[in-house]
Parts: sequence; structure tokens; C-alpha cells
Amino acid sequence: MANSPQAKKRARQNDKRRIHNMSQRSALRTAIKKLLKLIKDNNAEEAKAAYQVASARIDRAASKGLHHANRAARLKKRLNNRLRSLSA
Repeated sequence: MANSPQAKKRARQNDKRRIHNMSQRSALRTAIKKLLKLIKDNNAEEAKAAYQVASARIDRAASKGLHHANRAARLKKRLNNRLRSLSA
């Protein structure tokens, strides 16, 4: 339990950041799941649009420190490979 004013403020900040990060992470996962569902349904046009949204969310998460840059690149590469295999 935080006793000093500084520790109490830190606890408040951590709670606020955790809630924000959870919502951002959830939105990212939702965008990826939507893309994967469109790929599974062989819907190429909508999947391309969904890839743009998912890619932007992945980049944003990496720039904000929610995910490591290498993880973001790996996610985008794997999603792009699935999207290209759908077109081929």
C-alpha cells in the first residue's frame, strides 16, 4: 500500500496507464481477429482494407511502447503473408 504522496500518485498513474493500455491492446487484437476472419472467409477486398487498419494499429502500439518494434514487424509480416496467400 502506498503511503507517501509520491507513491500514491504513482499508483494512480499506473492504474490509469494500465486501463488505457488494456483498451489499446484489446482494439489491436480485435482488428487482427477481424482480418483473420475475412481471410478465412476468402474476402480479399475487405481483407485488404482490414489489413490497413490492423497494420496502423500495430504500428501505433509499437510507437507507444505497447509492443516491441520487432514484434510489430513480425505480426505485420505474418498477416501480410496470409493476405498474399489469399490473393494467389
